[in-house]
Amino acid sequence: MRLMAFSDLHCDLGAAAKLVTASKSADLVIGAGDFAQGHEGLAETMTALSPMDEKAVYVPGNNETEAALRAATRAEVRHKQGFTFEGVTFGFLGCAVPPLPPNSWGSYDMTEDEAAIGLLSFGEVDVVISHSPPKGACDDHKDLGPLGSDALRGYIEVMQPQLVLCGHIHDCWGREARIGKTLVRNLGPTANWFEL
Repeated sequence: MRLMAFSDLHCDLGAAAKLVTASKSADLVIGAGDFAQGHEGLAETMTALSPMDEKAVYVPGNNETEAALRAATRAEVRHKQGFTFEGVTFGFLGCAVPPLPPNSWGSYDMTEDEAAIGLLSFGEVDVVISHSPPKGACDDHKDLGPLGSDALRGYIEVMQPQLVLCGHIHDCWGREARIGKTLVRNLGPTANWFEL
């Protein structure tokens, strides 16, 4: 299976157009959250991505809610759920985990305890799609320091999925790390390719 994955479009319609073109050679497309910017511009962004709807699965970031994302796209939307495609199992976890510092636009966040319950709900999988990175891997914000999830890191240490794809921390776009045998990649708004 040829997988194309991205995150953090934040209403960049030019990047969306490039992803649509690239997706023609993908079997499955994954969007790891933050399609909107502070809950604005979601409809326009999802319309730009709509040519990929039949092969895409999306998870909400912290700039759009799960309900808003479901309403804005015909693509599959998953959050705290599993999914199987061509024999590969995926688990999806959206939101910012842990919650961001208070802000004026209302980040869509989840506590570590809520994330731990969500991770348990899909059990052991081959690939985790999480908007937030795990603690200590591809999570270093230049001003706020490490912002990754302890719950996600704990899940990875125990379950050792093959791959964890995330976004959220823009300073780490394109970076990779390993936690045991698990490869973690912070995606960013360009096409990232994986053979599974």
